[in-house]
Amino acid sequence: MNLLFFGVVLAYLLILMAVSIVKSFAVKNQEDFMVAGRSVPTYKLVATLLCTWIGSGGLLAGAGLAARVGLSELWMAAGAWVGIILVFFLAGKVRRIAQYTVPDILELRYNKWARVLGTIVIVIAYTTIVGYQFRGGAFVLELVAGIPQWQGVLLTAGFIIIFTAFAGMLSIVSVDIINGAVITIALLVAVPLVFFHLGGTGYVQAELDPQLFSLFGSYNFLWAMGVFLPTLLLLLGESNMYQKFFSAKSEKAAKHAVVWWVSGTIIIETAIATLAILAFSYFNRLDAASPFFLAVENAEQVILHTARFGVEIGIPQVGGLLLICAAVAIITSTGNSFLLAPSTNLTRDIYQRFIAPEAAESRIVLVQRMLVVVLGVAAYLMLTLYDSILAMAFTAYTMIGAGLTPALLAAFLWKRVTTAGGVASIATGMAVTLCITVLNNVLSTPFLDEAYIVLPAAGASVLVLIVVSLLTSPESKEKWGKFYTAD
Repeated sequence: MNLLFFGVVLAYLLILMAVSIVKSFAVKNQEDFMVAGRSVPTYKLVATLLCTWIGSGGLLAGAGLAARVGLSELWMAAGAWVGIILVFFLAGKVRRIAQYTVPDILELRYNKWARVLGTIVIVIAYTTIVGYQFRGGAFVLELVAGIPQWQGVLLTAGFIIIFTAFAGMLSIVSVDIINGAVITIALLVAVPLVFFHLGGTGYVQAELDPQLFSLFGSYNFLWAMGVFLPTLLLLLGESNMYQKFFSAKSEKAAKHAVVWWVSGTIIIETAIATLAILAFSYFNRLDAASPFFLAVENAEQVILHTARFGVEIGIPQVGGLLLICAAVAIITSTGNSFLLAPSTNLTRDIYQRFIAPEAAESRIVLVQRMLVVVLGVAAYLMLTLYDSILAMAFTAYTMIGAGLTPALLAAFLWKRVTTAGGVASIATGMAVTLCITVLNNVLSTPFLDEAYIVLPAAGASVLVLIVVSLLTSPESKEKWGKFYTAD
């Protein structure tokens, strides 16, 4: 155990928890818990959007992929960049509608079955995403304290569940100011330190495979689309993002936040990929008997490994401590947000909509806190179904991208879409993703690699959306008019 690293991680977590406890006293009703009282200013919105998006999927799965294939990994990240740019044109409309959840939007445009199916999609996908945040936290605890991974998973799960249950969105947007600053500073300091310590441009030219810096690496355009489309479609249907737009104090704040969000995301995800490539090229070439050696099968831990042993490649200990805090910030922030979203969906879209529509505000908040715990346990159980974080990420991304995004975007962008078309699209995207995932788990040889599931799933979802809508009668302006109010 490294007592210094463990102490810093523990202190950082205690600070975050203290903020959450303090904010819990400000929660008076469901609007405070779910959407922070619709009062979040631009700078807080930027920080929380950035911290939520760059989770273990980027820190671990994305970094591990970059370490193995090079900058072509950024095709996966670029899906989000393009998605955020497209979201700029929707942010104002989303805030104007002023709902609580994405299924709220689905019922407003389609019907209650769209709400129910959308909720199921979000719960499955987001508990999967929360699950690999637990695994990411376990990696950190194993690295800095020698805690076995299964115990680390439990400790991380306990922290994220308790944190989220205290104050909901109020606590998340508050601590993400701290988290966003730590993440940005740590990565922007680490990359140049490692680059120049290893030898700068001369080292890159002499020691690294040129394919690491080519457009597709050792792959092709089809592979690039296989990793690009899941993140693009996830981003466009990302329930956390819409919930945070609902939290914004105004339409203007929501739109301004998107501009800064895409800039920050491009910088940070490029920094993660660059640091992963440089650090892995050093640690992987060491003798296997070296305590600093990092094997290919452990490539997903390259950023954490760099934080712990960064002195070997030019990062002073204070930089390593900052980088490990950034890792903690990324994992906890994403875990909190992706746990809050499905608990909000189940509370708002199932309990409040169908079970207890007249429930008091205090009971609604209590129910959501209980659901945070239940979903946290479900996320832990999800871990048993997958071997890698990358596989979990692609499955979750595809579930949202194919099951939710086509119908959601059609609500804002295609007046001709019908209720039948929207509902059929959600059901089809979800069903195809689930069927292929189940086949992959039961067959000795996977039916289809996780990176490619999005192609048949999203393709079928879009096709059904268009065909069913065109085969059914157009709907009145009363049904779609609110989605097309002039900006």
